[in-house]
Amino acid sequence: MRIIKVKQVDAFTTVPFGGNPAAVVIDAEDLTTEEMQRITREMNLSETAFVASSRRADFRVRFFTPVKEIDLAGHPTIATFHALVEEGLIAARDGVVTVTQELNVGVLPVEIEVQAGAARRVIMTQQKPLFGSAYAAASWAEVLGIDKTEILEGYPLQTVSTGTPQLMVPVRSLTTLRFLRPDFEAMATLTEQGDFFSVHVFALETFSEEADVHARHFAPAAGVREDPVTGSASGGMAAYLVHYGLVNKSSLVAEQGHLIGRPGLVYIDLEKEGDEITTVKVGGSAVTVMSGEIFLV
Repeated sequence: MRIIKVKQVDAFTTVPFGGNPAAVVIDAEDLTTEEMQRITREMNLSETAFVASSRRADFRVRFFTPVKEIDLAGHPTIATFHALVEEGLIAARDGVVTVTQELNVGVLPVEIEVQAGAARRVIMTQQKPLFGSAYAAASWAEVLGIDKTEILEGYPLQTVSTGTPQLMVPVRSLTTLRFLRPDFEAMATLTEQGDFFSVHVFALETFSEEADVHARHFAPAAGVREDPVTGSASGGMAAYLVHYGLVNKSSLVAEQGHLIGRPGLVYIDLEKEGDEITTVKVGGSAVTVMSGEIFLV
């Protein structure tokens, strides 16, 4: 029997039971892919991260949903590097500490703002945004359980990827977001047929004056009906908002999770060369809520 150390960390929040929970397996060196998937199903969260050594970076990190592995994930990255600082596996010197993670999509940097020996904020660099296919508003309005007029007119429903492809759906208001009634079976079917992993629905109306946009996120094809606060999609959403002129700034704050009782804030910074977005950074705070062991036979 092997004993596997695991932490549960709430990401994109500073208080327990807010934001988005992720499980982090600190030492996954000897775990097989099948064992990682089994552990993820047991943890039964939207995602679990597994940390191992890397010849190309400071850490090798893999991410799993309850039904599949994914190449890049936002809130588990925030949770993972918060946990690594907490465990003393990253030097907790005050200031900004930069490390690298090897993912399925390549090696990407992670910046950690350390204060008083603890990670105050973790900032992940995502891939340069890629804009994919566009989809019919009428079909998606039906799947989301809203009238077509609730989808923001003049802007495409389009896949954007900063490492994980997600369908961006702009809607009119917080009220629209509040009354979404997704048909998850139909959504999963369309997801399997499309060029995206999940669906990100957002509006430029917010609860907080600090925030620029409010979002909800659905990934039924990956075994996650609604994800509380989604870092990977927040990066793609920010790129979409700036690309189509809905927001005219390089630093944005996204809020998510408020409508399902797990509020969180995501901080996004974009860098451009001319009109082209070249770099997407997504950051947030985290708090550990549980630490324990898994007994693996």
